[in-house]
Amino acid sequence: MKRVRCPKCDHYIPFDETNYTAGQSLVFQCPECGKQFGIRIGVSKLRQTQRDESAALSADDGRRDSEQAPCGSIVVIENVFHYKQIIPLRMGDNVIGRYQKGNPINTPIETVDPSVDNNHCVINVSRDKHGKLKYVLRDGNSNTGTFVDNVEIPPRERRVISDGTLFTIGATSIILHTPEEEE
Repeated sequence: MKRVRCPKCDHYIPFDETNYTAGQSLVFQCPECGKQFGIRIGVSKLRQTQRDESAALSADDGRRDSEQAPCGSIVVIENVFHYKQIIPLRMGDNVIGRYQKGNPINTPIETVDPSVDNNHCVINVSRDKHGKLKYVLRDGNSNTGTFVDNVEIPPRERRVISDGTLFTIGATSIILHTPEEEE
């Protein structure tokens, strides 16, 4: 069973998604306020777009093997705005923000959270002098700020983060996961 939320009164309406096929449109009428609204059953267009872009990048960019090695990922925790998402990171700047067509960021989050900016924050992935991956988080001059351990990162300040670090952008929480490296 899945639930859909009424856009007018926020009342949840349960329905059995197994009775419908991908691409099918459904119309609901809220029993609380009477509002009629529709949804479309299916897979996120963003995930397919990300797969297509990743395949195109790896096919023709000619990066060295060390730059193509796994650099970890961020896990966007499920909240009232969207479901859990796992987004891979790459070497260099990973600009994180709201997915919007035409937005040039390289690490988009699919969300309707109004407090996440189009260009909210940046995680820079590099190697330290010992060859270990290093993750540096900075705010992207966002309107609502970027928080690590409930402390806001001031403008122009950078914060080194590590595996398991929880940071917040707007009302969305994100956890950094690093790849397991041989020591």
